[in-house]
Amino acid sequence: MPLILSVNGKTPQFGKGTRIAPNATVCGDVITGDDCSIWFNAVIRGDVNYIRLGHRVNIQDGAVLHCTYQRTTLEIGDDVSVGHNAIVHGAKVESKVLIGMGAIVMDGCVIGSGSIIAAGAVLTEGTVVPSGSIFAGVPAKKIKDISPELFKEEVERIARNYIMYSSWFDSDFLIIE
Repeated sequence: MPLILSVNGKTPQFGKGTRIAPNATVCGDVITGDDCSIWFNAVIRGDVNYIRLGHRVNIQDGAVLHCTYQRTTLEIGDDVSVGHNAIVHGAKVESKVLIGMGAIVMDGCVIGSGSIIAAGAVLTEGTVVPSGSIFAGVPAKKIKDISPELFKEEVERIARNYIMYSSWFDSDFLIIE
């Protein structure tokens, strides 16, 4: 069973259809929308401030979501994929965003809807990603606008597929009814 902990009187709340891997950790002031998936070894720590996830958000294996005490919160919109081993810390991520594997998103970043943060990219504190952009590198910079084809083939496909993938684990994941 996943580790779900209350912190300072705040207990995580999960939307209907959310699936949580048996070794994921979720604690504190965390609220998810419906049909989210929280994968193996993912950690969502709402201990120092709140974390909000929209609908159909997937937090992939080894990803870490956290905030800075009394300074930042973390808000993620609908249909967002947070890739394997990514770190998202005290940022705002709008809807329909792909955060690639191993990417780091620091405090105060704002990622506009329909964007891609490339694998391994590092968004330094306060970076603003305009909607429809692809950011890559260390530190991350805009490399181009996202094409409609890439948006459909990557951002939308991955978000949709993770709902399907999580259903393959129905006998192993905690499922919120």
